[in-house]
Amino acid sequence: MEASGLTAWELFCRRGDRLLFGSLDLWADKGAAIHLVGPNGIGKTSLLRILAGLLPPSLTHFEHPELPARGSLSWQGSVGLLDGNLPLDEHLSLGRALKFWRAVDGGTADLDRLGLRPLLEIPVRFLSTGQRKRAALACLVGQGVDHWLLDEPLNGLDSDGVTLVESLIAERRAAGGVVVVASHQPIALPGAEVIDLRDHPR
Repeated sequence: MEASGLTAWELFCRRGDRLLFGSLDLWADKGAAIHLVGPNGIGKTSLLRILAGLLPPSLTHFEHPELPARGSLSWQGSVGLLDGNLPLDEHLSLGRALKFWRAVDGGTADLDRLGLRPLLEIPVRFLSTGQRKRAALACLVGQGVDHWLLDEPLNGLDSDGVTLVESLIAERRAAGGVVVVASHQPIALPGAEVIDLRDHPR
């Protein structure tokens, strides 16, 4: 049997003495989507950072310190994260900043489709919120990774931008990628598993 794109077992996350979520198990076949929901502060961004390998899961439920080891996490393929941090030099023009990452990642994004072609001479620091989101999408697409983790990917986007993001997600899934999305806004994710982290303070 072909391995899933994402397998995670017994993930816990706490902030100080407060449990945000756990025990959380995730299983996503290739091409699947997971939609994380819940109020601010519930741990959606922390979970995405855990899934990206940027934050270790908590060792155990704080009420049961005798339990061993931390949760397990496995991806089949590479993973990229889009969050609120734009990984571009604010003092460079958008074109030069994107060129730097093209040299690092070796990939390219369709700047015309992303609506960025007319903005290439503008310093990154002058981009609007929606333009910055499109630039972040260019970085993610240019990485050429298999799976995407998206934290509030629709923030700052107009209706055309929302449609663009939904199309990009559908294409990534059609190519076999797993997409995990945290979004307060309605987003088209056909067949997605919806996980409300309020249901996992175990």
